[in-house]
Amino acid sequence: MSDISSSAPSAGDGAVAVISGLQAVTDRYDVLLCDVWGVLHDGLTAFPEAGDALARFRAQGGTVVLITNAPRPHGEVRVMLERLRARPDAFDAIVTSGDVTRGEIAARRGLPVWHLGPDRDLPVFDGLDVSLSTLDDAAYVVCTGLFDDDRETPADYAGRLDIMAERRMTMVCANPDLVVERGSDLIYCAGSLAAAYEAAGGRTIYAGKPYGPIYTRAVESAAAVRGAAPDTRRVLAIGDALRTDIAGARQAGFDSLFVARGIHAAEALDGEGRLEERRLSAWLADQPLTPTVAIERLVW
Repeated sequence: MSDISSSAPSAGDGAVAVISGLQAVTDRYDVLLCDVWGVLHDGLTAFPEAGDALARFRAQGGTVVLITNAPRPHGEVRVMLERLRARPDAFDAIVTSGDVTRGEIAARRGLPVWHLGPDRDLPVFDGLDVSLSTLDDAAYVVCTGLFDDDRETPADYAGRLDIMAERRMTMVCANPDLVVERGSDLIYCAGSLAAAYEAAGGRTIYAGKPYGPIYTRAVESAAAVRGAAPDTRRVLAIGDALRTDIAGARQAGFDSLFVARGIHAAEALDGEGRLEERRLSAWLADQPLTPTVAIERLVW
C-alpha cells in the first residue's frame, strides 16, 4: 500500500494509493461527501459494510453528507435508503441533484415544462409554481431519465431531441450520470440523453455532479451540522464514477476516494474482481484525471 499524499495527483499520471479500509485516511478529514448509488447500494441492496464505515467515521466526530445525482428531492432518497435498510446513522444530511433542479424550476416560475422521465421522479416538481405540459406546448424540458430505462436507450429519443434542438429549448438535466448500477446491470440515466441532446445542438443545464452548485449545497449542509464551514483541505469526496464523482471533487478543490467496485469495475478490477494498485494505475494513466486514493469497496 502506497503512502497517501494530501493533495490530488496530476490529471492523467495514473499514480494512486490503494487502501484496504477508510480508517487509513480518516485522520486527514472532518467531512465526507459520499456518493450513494454504487457506494452505499446498487439500486437493489444496501451495502452494510459501507454504512458501517460511514457510521464509524461519524462516531469519531466526522460529518457525512450524502451527495447524489438522484433526480428527486433528498426526502425521497431518504425513503429509498430506509426501504433498502441502509444504516440511518451513516449520514448527517443528503443533497441531491433533484434539490438543485428544483432551484432551476423555481427560477422559471410559471413556465410550461415537459417532463422527460419516469413518473417516479415527479416529486421534483412538488410544491413549485410550474405547469406540466406536452413537448409541443412546453417552454423548456426537465429531464430526469428515460421513460422506460429497462428497455429504452438514448437512440429511442433521437426524434424528440431533434425537435427540441430545432425549437432551441433548454434542457435541465436532473441527473448528469450517464449510467447507474441496478443490481448487476448498468442502466442509462438522464446524462446520456443530455449528451445526445448536446450532440444534436441543444442547450443543457446540468444540476448535479460534477458541477459546482451541488457541492456548494453539500458544503453548506456540512457547515450547518458542524456549526462552521469546513476547511476544504479536510473534505474527502467518495464515489465510483470518474466523470462525476472524481471530476467534481477535483473542480471543487477536494481530495477524492475512488470506489473501484462500481460502474468502472470492468476496467479497474482484475478477472477475480480484486483491486490491484499497478493494474488500477495503468488504467488511470489513460484517463483524464486521477483520484487521490482508491479502495476496492467502501469498508472501514
